[in-house]
Amino acid sequence: MTGWRLQSLRFVLVGLASNLLLFLLYLLLITLGSGPKIAMTLLFVLGTMQTFIFNKSWTFAHRGFLQASFLKYVAIYSFAYLLNLTALLVLVDGFGYPHQCVQGGMILALALMLFLLQKFWVFRMPATAATRT
Repeated sequence: MTGWRLQSLRFVLVGLASNLLLFLLYLLLITLGSGPKIAMTLLFVLGTMQTFIFNKSWTFAHRGFLQASFLKYVAIYSFAYLLNLTALLVLVDGFGYPHQCVQGGMILALALMLFLLQKFWVFRMPATAATRT
């Protein structure tokens, strides 16, 4: 399996496990009385921290500087958070769509964006190392 395919598979596995757990926690928080935006915010922070660990070490096997990659990771997840929050504000509050459907759709849309940003920016392999694989 090539590096691209292996990374994609690992990213999907980390993402599926993480997002399944986080989505179930999201629904639990809603059931317990939390609002959709509060639940999404809390779980976004939790998800960002735990997926950084798995994606850095397992998905991309990144050996670069921890601080630099973590700052980039937080930046892309902050951007994703703002997109997610905007979707909830516009589609749920503005148009009345069910929050469960909007949140589920956002998980899928943001996953593709986040994979590409991690592969080509956050955990990018130096050009010399990339030519050896």
